[in-house]
Amino acid sequence: MTDTTEKPKGPNMTLDELLALPPTVNVVTAARALGISGHKAYALIKNGKFPVGVLPLGRTVRVPTAALLAVLGVTLPQR
Repeated sequence: MTDTTEKPKGPNMTLDELLALPPTVNVVTAARALGISGHKAYALIKNGKFPVGVLPLGRTVRVPTAALLAVLGVTLPQR
């Protein structure tokens, strides 16, 4: 008998997962999309070298999904 449950395909996101992201994401989610660790992402943000502009909101940092998708070369499908 074959297991038909869908399992995560590793730390990187699939195209379907990327396209389903909300307008902004947290740093850990953005890091997963980029294929890096959350720790590395926060270090890059601290040093001003994160490849996407971030939105600091008090103690929270959000990453705009549109900019993240652009860096990854992903275009949204036409509606």
